[in-house]
Amino acid sequence: MCKRNLAYLAAAAAAAILSGAALATSGSGLVGTVMARAAFAEPVDIKLKVGDTPTVIHAPEARDTVMQRIVFEPGGQSGWHSHPGPAIVLVTRGELTLYDGDDQSCAGETFAVGQAFVDSGQGHIHLARNQTSAETEVWVTYLDVPPGGAFRADAADPGVCQF
Repeated sequence: MCKRNLAYLAAAAAAAILSGAALATSGSGLVGTVMARAAFAEPVDIKLKVGDTPTVIHAPEARDTVMQRIVFEPGGQSGWHSHPGPAIVLVTRGELTLYDGDDQSCAGETFAVGQAFVDSGQGHIHLARNQTSAETEVWVTYLDVPPGGAFRADAADPGVCQF
């Protein structure tokens, strides 16, 4: 392959990487603190059934587990993102509204202090917002995280909500 073709391929690859990064969204108005991270000592097969007509979330060989405390300022939001495995979220202060990247109506579902919910992870794109005038605090347990790897991946705005 000639040098010109190699230079062209390198430039195309860089453009693709940079354009993907430009489309990703990140959070604002929040502080997340990892409280603990551990690997399962024995093989673990996790199955969660969620909803009245249960959706089954399966992590057959769960790896690391991470616990994080997140405080959202009034108006704070997580940015569109996903997780490698399921995440269990407990609202410990305030309320949090969750938006699903597949919901064309952008309805959102609000969870108040004392409520918990499960995000299926495994590439499910979503965004969480504090739409109140007070801080919101959540504790999240991320399951099936790659050993030593990220428990969150920024995602492109799916275009379902106009915030």
